[in-house]
Amino acid sequence: MDFYDRTGKMALGSRLRRLSEQMTEQAAAIYDLYQVDLQPKWFPVFYSLSPTEEKSITDIAREIGHTHPSVSQIVRELAAKGYIVEKKGETDGRKNFVCLSPTGRQTREKMQAQLDDVTSAIEKAMKETHHDLWKAIAEWEHLLDQKTLLRRVQEEKKRRESEQVKIVEYTPVYQEVFRRLNEEWITRFFRMEESDYKALDHPQEYILDKGGYIYIALYKGEPVGACALIAMPDGGFELAKMAVSPQAQGLGIGYLIGRHCIEKARSLGAPRVYLESNTTLKPAISLYYKLGFRKAAGPPSPYERANIQMELIFS
Repeated sequence: MDFYDRTGKMALGSRLRRLSEQMTEQAAAIYDLYQVDLQPKWFPVFYSLSPTEEKSITDIAREIGHTHPSVSQIVRELAAKGYIVEKKGETDGRKNFVCLSPTGRQTREKMQAQLDDVTSAIEKAMKETHHDLWKAIAEWEHLLDQKTLLRRVQEEKKRRESEQVKIVEYTPVYQEVFRRLNEEWITRFFRMEESDYKALDHPQEYILDKGGYIYIALYKGEPVGACALIAMPDGGFELAKMAVSPQAQGLGIGYLIGRHCIEKARSLGAPRVYLESNTTLKPAISLYYKLGFRKAAGPPSPYERANIQMELIFS
């Protein structure tokens, strides 16, 4: 057990597999004890069939939580052993149904004493522990149904990496980066327009001198993202010129810099933050909704590519 103590939670899957292998090995010995010629891996499929009921492979797979190919393989093995019989559906000949054979029914009856003894033994073993393994397994199955372990690890990876992201105020040294990042994403999907050139070539004149702000996202000290707040006549701000380097995708930088800009606008007492985008940019639209923006109607846009307007109103 020292190995698992050293590796910790990282080896959860390996430790569960080790426990599963121990249980399977001992289950095989228990079948021998009761002189039941059944492999442990067959039990879920075999036991899902009542003495008088027939089921499709799809129904069995759904009931026991196995894949269709896995159930199909076990069905073939059980049929070869003579425990079940297969037949075509009466209304749909493409669908296979299975039911217990006379030998299978006899084996199921023979297993009853074994099932009673195993259940009693496990219940007594559980009373010797501080934790109810059966309930714990059910809790974990529910947790992983709600959110997979992969998704949970992805979130932790993003959280850890986002801690290395720093949002800084724009200075002239970032002008080329500001332009490059925006031109890179714009030309990937659309074309540069006159308003783009004005804001990107002269950010001081067209954004900062008019009461706006520009922020740069640094990842491990390297500039990888940018976003601007452009002052609007009603005292609000337009969230504009948000861009993230393709090499930094997946770090949550768009969310971090967008949230930073929103909090800046809020701290200045702005009534709202407004933006324009294009509905073909599904990840971007999803990000804006996550930041709290909702679809709105605004004045005609100076950009040909804009076909949706959104705003976040501060209450």
